[in-house]
This record gives sequence, structure tokens and C-alpha cells, in this order.
Amino acid sequence: MKRAAVLLTIGLLSGCDDMIVQSNAKLYDPEAGRVHPAEETVPWQDAPEAPPPLTLALIERGQQRFRIDCTPCHGELGDGQGMIVQRGFSPPPSYHIARLREASTRHFYDVITHGYGAMYSFADRVAPRDRWAIAAYIRALQRSQDVPTAELTAEQKQALK
Repeated sequence: MKRAAVLLTIGLLSGCDDMIVQSNAKLYDPEAGRVHPAEETVPWQDAPEAPPPLTLALIERGQQRFRIDCTPCHGELGDGQGMIVQRGFSPPPSYHIARLREASTRHFYDVITHGYGAMYSFADRVAPRDRWAIAAYIRALQRSQDVPTAELTAEQKQALK
């Protein structure tokens, strides 16, 4: 039994590597006097300066990524009633409140990147282009729930009855 424990320990320790050579190593910056992640591990460093052109493909990609990454908290409609809220966690704000309808698309990109309130950063989980796609889809969600009746066609108005 002791021999198996020793062999297991040796096996586990042999898998360890020098942390300095790993891509996610923390580097000490003597000038700043602090430890910071290596440059290549900062996911938002590659963020595009401007959003990509708004296309149907971008919105469809945003819908796909939103369903994967966002609906557990924000819900399918972006109303803040996702599954974890139903399990007792605090709800995030609905995307349909005035403050978020008036927010810039960049705001949603930045919140996905850096987090906000109880929401943690998704920068290491969602690529920059997908953050823009999700932000575009959030705009489509907002529009879908807040279209003025005057802008609907007669057929669309009839379908509402």
C-alpha cells in the first residue's frame, strides 16, 4: 500500500513543470512591483477596435453563443429569468429596461469582457468576435421585445390579436 502511494506521488510530481515556461505563468514585473499575467494570456488584448459589420450571419452567431453562454442567467428572452435565477440566484437586469436599451453596443461587449456586478469576466471563455456577435444579438433581442406598433405591418398586427 505504501509502495503504491509513493509511486503515485512520484508520478504526480513528475508531471509538474517549471511554472515560468508555461503559457499561463504569472510574471513578476519589478518596475511595476507586482505580478501580472503573461502578455499572451490576456484574452481581450486582441479585441478589435470597432465592431464588425452588422450582418445576419453575425446575429445568428450571436444567438448561438448567447444560448450557450448567457441564457443560464439572462434567459432566452434576455429578461433576466434564466435557469440559475430559478434556482435561487440573484437575477441580472433585463436587457429590456430603459437603461440597457439606451446603453451602447460597446457597453455589452465591455461587460462580457470585464464583467459587471455579480457577472464575472467571460474574456477567457468568449472570443472577441463572438463578444461582438453576442452584443449584436442582444440588440436584436431588445428590438424584438420593444417594436412600436406603428412600425408593424397589417399582417403582423393581425397576428398579435
